[in-house]
Amino acid sequence: MTIELRPALDLAKHITEPEDQAELIADALASGDRGYVAHALGIVARAQGGVAQLADRIGMKRQALDRALSKDGNPTLETLLKVLSGLGMQAAVTIGKRAA
Repeated sequence: MTIELRPALDLAKHITEPEDQAELIADALASGDRGYVAHALGIVARAQGGVAQLADRIGMKRQALDRALSKDGNPTLETLLKVLSGLGMQAAVTIGKRAA
């Protein structure tokens, strides 16, 4: 049996509306998965012109931002807030379920 491989979908090319970008980041934050949060921020950064452009806007080195926004990234709170601001977004808090 032959398995057909297809190129991976680059979500950054398809998530162009600010509302959709915000929804992706909100979903990632709600998941509590730091890798998903970092990856979602990276997708939105690429959708808005690239990580290098974002790094310039927020005063970070591109390589450091690339690492923080990778699937294995773990951005600090400071980086998270800078990135959100650089993407034209801000964090909001809602009432959710308490952790046990």
